[in-house]
Amino acid sequence: MADLPQVTDADFEARVIQAGKPVLVDFGAEWCHPCRKLDPLVEELASEWAGRLDVLKLDVDESAQSAMRFGVMSVPSLILFVGGEVKERLVGFQPKARIQNAIEPHLQN
Repeated sequence: MADLPQVTDADFEARVIQAGKPVLVDFGAEWCHPCRKLDPLVEELASEWAGRLDVLKLDVDESAQSAMRFGVMSVPSLILFVGGEVKERLVGFQPKARIQNAIEPHLQN
């Protein structure tokens, strides 16, 4: 999986739901080819958005409880949380521009 920080069932509440800024969670799996294809784009966006939001990876095989809690039925799934609430959900491989267009309106400048 990507070199982004990992979040698990054990720390999801503290790092995502209770976070003080928006959090984009990349739900994926080691065996998922589209997830690996998406990883470099998500890493680029994490760098571009540094300080404006946190970007975390979640392995659905290792943290199935969180995936089920938010209805992740397909990977990759990108879910943006703002104030502990789901604000955006992108399922499947997405081009960088589509991800930016969905997420940027939720970010503080």
